[in-house]
Amino acid sequence: MQDCLFCKIVRGEIPSRKVYEDEDVFAFHDIRPQGAVHFLIVPKEHVDSLYEADMRQHRALAKMLAVSGELARREGARDGFRAIINTGRVGNQEVYHLHMHVIAGPEPLGPMIQRKR
Repeated sequence: MQDCLFCKIVRGEIPSRKVYEDEDVFAFHDIRPQGAVHFLIVPKEHVDSLYEADMRQHRALAKMLAVSGELARREGARDGFRAIINTGRVGNQEVYHLHMHVIAGPEPLGPMIQRKR
């Protein structure tokens, strides 16, 4: 996708603060961090969302999860982190290129979703 924001970041057309890169995935700092540690991991191949992903993306999807802990520790997470993949309109996805947020801070992040009574 030529106009995709994250594809442009992966190609180096838009600057980013790179955290990690290999043949399958690219990780970079979020421009609006929600915690002391906040970066994104994206597959280099464009996939709109997790909803559209299938077994053709299994290597990149596995790698997103497999490198997240090491990268989180390297970026300063000391006692865990939250990994979030927002998917589609209902999941509040803002950029339609599959991506995983890795967020951590010195304090617990709080409940992920407010429970309805």
